[in-house]
Amino acid sequence: MKTKIKVGILTMSDGRYYLHDEYKELNMQYQSEIAQRLERTGEYEVIQGSVPIHTNEEAKTEAMRLQREGVEATIFNYVIWCYPQFTAVAQNFAPGPYLLFSNLHPSECGMVGMMAAAGTLDQLGVKYSRLWGTVKDDKVFAKMTSFLKAAAAVSRLKGSTFGNFGGRPLGMYTAVANVEQWQKQFGIDVENIEQDDIIRAGEETEEGKVEQAFAWLTDKVGEIKYDGQGLTPEKLKLQIRSYYGLQKIIKERKLDFIGIKAHGDLTDRYATMDIAEAFLNDPYDWDGPHEPIVAATESDMDGALTMQIFKLLTGSPVLFADVRHYDKDNDVWFFSNSGTHATYFAGKDMNNPDENLKNVTFYPETHYYPAGGASVQHFAKGGKVTLARLARKNGNYYLTIVPAEFIEFSREKALRLGSMTTPAWPVAFARLETDADTFISNFPCNHIHGVYGDWVRELEMAAEILDIPVRILQ
Repeated sequence: MKTKIKVGILTMSDGRYYLHDEYKELNMQYQSEIAQRLERTGEYEVIQGSVPIHTNEEAKTEAMRLQREGVEATIFNYVIWCYPQFTAVAQNFAPGPYLLFSNLHPSECGMVGMMAAAGTLDQLGVKYSRLWGTVKDDKVFAKMTSFLKAAAAVSRLKGSTFGNFGGRPLGMYTAVANVEQWQKQFGIDVENIEQDDIIRAGEETEEGKVEQAFAWLTDKVGEIKYDGQGLTPEKLKLQIRSYYGLQKIIKERKLDFIGIKAHGDLTDRYATMDIAEAFLNDPYDWDGPHEPIVAATESDMDGALTMQIFKLLTGSPVLFADVRHYDKDNDVWFFSNSGTHATYFAGKDMNNPDENLKNVTFYPETHYYPAGGASVQHFAKGGKVTLARLARKNGNYYLTIVPAEFIEFSREKALRLGSMTTPAWPVAFARLETDADTFISNFPCNHIHGVYGDWVRELEMAAEILDIPVRILQ
């Protein structure tokens, strides 16, 4: 489902025409090697410079072409000695973030050219990253792709819109961010929307669509525990309507990611948003596959932003959970929250909802939410994960990263452990790479987010591009 990352490559040359001509073929050979290796992954569309740049005019023309093509990051490539002025001119037009890349062949002066260009950009106050080696080296290539994924994620934040349904929940300062800071630092606009709009939009949903969704859930979900009060077929259908209502608003207002307050309003008088949040974050619903849409419960803005960066990096659903409990005997944390856990985490299958939903139970909502509805309960599938949270101290953002592993227990043991907290809520049992005291002393708030896999390097690079300090708890 991920859109290919569009990458530009400009190779710098010598301003002396006779040396430029002598090394033109070598320059283009190195550039082509980078482009071909990137394109073979199937994740990148590469826009190459048409010539090695050896005049200011070429630097401007080629960089403007990358701009017109809409590239999301630019690689400045250095094979031989080249005039640093060409990089200085090109950065005025070529879209950033920038990666300065040089070969390491001793008979060529690419390293010298890159270092001279790097010093020039430092003097100009232009942010960039450096990399050297050959793309034939898997470790070097992995560093390059990590940078490009991070760069694309940062680029794709710009111009996006966050839909804020309802405002601050339950008195949480950490759930509210500064709108001006978001626009200035990330390029994100915030649109405040009344939660009543969800109800009104949901009421417009055709009855046939609701019934079809209800039948699909009845067939696919492992168990639906109707109790005749908090959870009834009618209440579940109302939650389905809320999902369609949110989809409609997201489409009409062109929202890129959202947060929903819910607590104290919808949860008291309408229904919880658990169904809507779960299936927005999922890569599918009863109508088929769809791109995951980050939906943060409790309208946690910095939580949603952390999730959106994860989603742009990986293309996969992102966990939203409370830091609920630490079980010393099993050395696991309970990460659990009433909403937002995509059903994907129940089976870790992006393409087959049946594999995930068979492990899901719909419980009646707890007494915390008198309006009722279904709570989407399951236990997260085991596997390596990267957890993180953006937070602010004295108005400045910082990123905390926590490498970890989700642990699976037998269903009997999982149910027993889950009953220690709130049995109706989903749980990810997590074993961290840091000790409990270090985590609880340094993690910045009550909400934590994450994805499967090792994404530490990409998160670090995204933070570096955004000029945000990082702390890794491990």
